[in-house]
Amino acid sequence: MTPGRPRISLIIPAFNEEKYLPRLLDSVEAARSRWEGPREEIEVIVADNASTDGTAALASARGCRVIRVEKRAIAASRNGGARASAGEIVAFVDADMSIHPETFKGIAEILSSPKWIAGATGVWPERWSIGIAATFAGMMPLLWLTRFDTGVVFMRRSDFDAVGGYDERLLYAEDVVILWRLRQLGRRRKARLIRARHLKAVVSMRKFDKFGDWHYLGFIWKASGLLMSAKKRQAFADEYWYKPER
Repeated sequence: MTPGRPRISLIIPAFNEEKYLPRLLDSVEAARSRWEGPREEIEVIVADNASTDGTAALASARGCRVIRVEKRAIAASRNGGARASAGEIVAFVDADMSIHPETFKGIAEILSSPKWIAGATGVWPERWSIGIAATFAGMMPLLWLTRFDTGVVFMRRSDFDAVGGYDERLLYAEDVVILWRLRQLGRRRKARLIRARHLKAVVSMRKFDKFGDWHYLGFIWKASGLLMSAKKRQAFADEYWYKPER
């Protein structure tokens, strides 16, 4: 490791997240306190994706480095944060999550082994219902098969650069595509994706609160986009991600 360089850069894409960001940053501080090296080895960057609320001021006051990203695309926000970061490992987490206290220690340990190309922690929902439980149960076979998961997604910077980062042409599913590319890269060196389930983050259920606890069954069909025109895909993305009431 280069002296003075961060070991891990945690990148948080954020659009109008002043409600949820404090909870996430509290959990980041708890995880930082478990890190055995200097505090400066954990870099926290908030990629402010053209927010109109107090997200940037809040993040700055909490000691985060704030990067303004004007292009309204989640992929662009992730990439903007990554470009501004300096860590040997880059990790990404959404603003409405809270991370496990052992996150940074666990990520560093995992990526110290060449058998892993990248990984994701997975998530626990902040609340349960029959609909939410059915949604998670329905997703499990796909997660087992692909090892594509959510939560804190992490990889070496060199591998992030090798796959070209997140695809900014995509309005959604950019997180799935980058894991697919990393898996392909890993096959060349016999390295795999890991689901670091012992490091699960807690995720808000705000989408379920807004659209209903059973909404995801229809959402999966819509999100595939196979039968949607470009205009309909844009409308769907706006409704679900880009024009939320927050």
